[in-house]
Amino acid sequence: MMDPTLAEMGNHLSDAMKILESGKLESEQGKERRKLSWKDFPGPLQGDGQDVVSILQLVQNLMHGEDEKQGHRRMQYVGEQGHMALLGHSLAAYISVLERERLRKLTTRILSDTTLWLCRLFRYENGSAYYHEDDCEGLVKMCRLAINTHYEDYATEGFTVLSSKPPVIYQSAASRPGLGQHLCSQLGLPLSSLCIVPCNTMFGSLHQMDVALLDKLIRDDRESGKLPLLLIANAGTPGAGHTDKLSRLKELCVQHNMWLHVEGVNLATLVLGQVSSTVTAATKCDSMTLTPGPWLGLPAVPAVTLYRHEDPALSLAAGLTSSQPVEKLRALPLWLSLQYLGHDGILQRIKHASQLSQQLLEHLKTLASIKTSDVLDSEVSLIEALRMVEDELNSPVVVFRFSQDSNTPSSGGSVKGNVAEERDILDALNRWLGEQLAQQVPLSGVDVVELEDEGTCVRFSPLMTAAALGTQENDVAALVEKLGEMIPVLSCTLRFRQDFKDEVLQQASLSYIEDQSWPGLGVVRYEARSTDLDEDKRQYRVEKINSDLLKKLMELDTDLYFSDGPEFCEEKNCIFIGMATEDLDVAELVETIVSIGKDIEESGKFFENMTEVVRRGIQEAEQQLQKANEEKLMEEGVLRQIPLVGSVLNWFSPVQASVKGRTFNLAEGCLDSTEPVYSVKAQMNKEASLDSPKSVTKQFPGQKLFRRHGAGSDSVSDTSSVSHLEESFRETAHVQAIDAEEAEVPQEHHVHIETETALSDQRVPEGQETESVDALR
Repeated sequence: MMDPTLAEMGNHLSDAMKILESGKLESEQGKERRKLSWKDFPGPLQGDGQDVVSILQLVQNLMHGEDEKQGHRRMQYVGEQGHMALLGHSLAAYISVLERERLRKLTTRILSDTTLWLCRLFRYENGSAYYHEDDCEGLVKMCRLAINTHYEDYATEGFTVLSSKPPVIYQSAASRPGLGQHLCSQLGLPLSSLCIVPCNTMFGSLHQMDVALLDKLIRDDRESGKLPLLLIANAGTPGAGHTDKLSRLKELCVQHNMWLHVEGVNLATLVLGQVSSTVTAATKCDSMTLTPGPWLGLPAVPAVTLYRHEDPALSLAAGLTSSQPVEKLRALPLWLSLQYLGHDGILQRIKHASQLSQQLLEHLKTLASIKTSDVLDSEVSLIEALRMVEDELNSPVVVFRFSQDSNTPSSGGSVKGNVAEERDILDALNRWLGEQLAQQVPLSGVDVVELEDEGTCVRFSPLMTAAALGTQENDVAALVEKLGEMIPVLSCTLRFRQDFKDEVLQQASLSYIEDQSWPGLGVVRYEARSTDLDEDKRQYRVEKINSDLLKKLMELDTDLYFSDGPEFCEEKNCIFIGMATEDLDVAELVETIVSIGKDIEESGKFFENMTEVVRRGIQEAEQQLQKANEEKLMEEGVLRQIPLVGSVLNWFSPVQASVKGRTFNLAEGCLDSTEPVYSVKAQMNKEASLDSPKSVTKQFPGQKLFRRHGAGSDSVSDTSSVSHLEESFRETAHVQAIDAEEAEVPQEHHVHIETETALSDQRVPEGQETESVDALR
């Protein structure tokens, strides 16, 4: 019979997960009440309390906010094994209230079982385990254990014993950033106790520790009176997933009586049947840190540090063991999850992640302009090439990079300049590539990584992401397909960058902005030609012209993407042009930018003078109206201006007076008579508006702008939409521009109607009213 409390706990957890993971949100009325209430703000604790459903609903609202789409609401895939891990946290709270003796027996069984399973899974014989929440906490404990081992009086005299022979911790330059500083901070050691060992520069991987140089550093420290304490090695560097030469490092540590600690994602492959010899050497180290949570898709499970040491007293002094049974319950979520998965389930998840990386690696070898370790030859520089783990067949991490292909045809403007400039351009393109792949294939789990020697690369590490995201073989196939579509776009953009720069430099009204971090064709700025303005007015005019020019370019029917640049860009008042396609006509693009910019500049000058023109026109109109009133007074006489007398005189003797209409010509800035308007209808057709840009080149039917006529149908233009985000942004901007134009046309028509209405409101003598109406018709 199951304990009713345990059964009820499992049911409550299941119900709570259903509420938090369900697609049903609160009703519209509930949303309105929540918006008008103060529940979203911190406040006093309610006195009457709330039920479980209300509390879970509040948690759901805080987790998901206003997101109503299920795709956005689900943070990661949580399967049944994840529910077991979450149940472990609830059981830990329940078990902690047991009586002390029963709690001690239970925690000892949980701790011993979990340690035994992990040591057998990862081939670590006769090891002990320390469970911790922070990944770095286990390494801190190993350092304390090494200090207690080398300094016998450390437990009584403390840090004073370290002054005679200061300890030194050695760390690879490819290790996690800030790891050594964190160790020194937690141990109370100065930063001089940390020694960064460079990686290979001549032979081997650029991410492997230089063993010969390490040996020299250790000998120098011994001669200077220091004590080599601990060495941190990598079985899978955080960046590229490379493994150090662990066998040689172990021999060096034995020779100098040092502690060897290993960490990295490649340690997960120890559970497989066939393991690389470089990773197998990790089983001989003194300690290693495992992170089974991301490897197996288990949420909120602790990290584990396996270690070997024969003195339990020193382990207790280092904080690796505790007499408190509650602290031993940290292993409970992992204990439940490992039993649920079983040996076969754990092996299947690690094997599945390794197969995904092998699948991607095989496809990458067939793609041009993608650099991996097997494409190295004498003609490829070390900076452009990317090295991976020594044994590719067992590598769970794939890192690749787009690089300029030497066989790619050039249009006369291939990337020039020094190596640093070319690398910056390639880094920007690879950063765009990684972001687009992560956005369009989110289940792949790819991300962008910055490597010191190779630069910006795209990383695929399924061991860290596949279990949580549920990555499958079809996701890798979709990733390869998208990558194949983006490579031609990257190649064309890289090839046309110099052509675009040369065309812009030939235009006096355009300035080319050097921005190597922009992943696109280039950056330009339209410069105002007026020189009689001060600096503030000139800057305002340049900002206004470039802003209007950007709007006009975004309205064009083209595949190019135009924007005002990143949010935190240093360059302002510029136009950033996105990725290019094979059939792009760079000369036509630059000519169109210049033509539209000139039209905007000329129209801007016209509107700047409009205020003075209108003011003079109003003054002239007032003078003519005053003159017309005086002529009317002289013609009709004073008596006709008296209300009663004037009506009687107009009855017996009507006055045949004519009213002269006036119209204000904004283009010429003068008043004209309205007689030509009513007599000649042809004069109402004026020239075209200045706002419409002139066509620079002839556009064939069905052809978009900036495309060379006659380009093959199988060109890169088929993949002209370089990203769904850019296409949707362009469509939104086009719709907004059309709405703005439709809103402007009725306004102009309304002004024209008001002008004619004002003219028609003037008093027209009898007999001429019909003629005027007929003329208007």
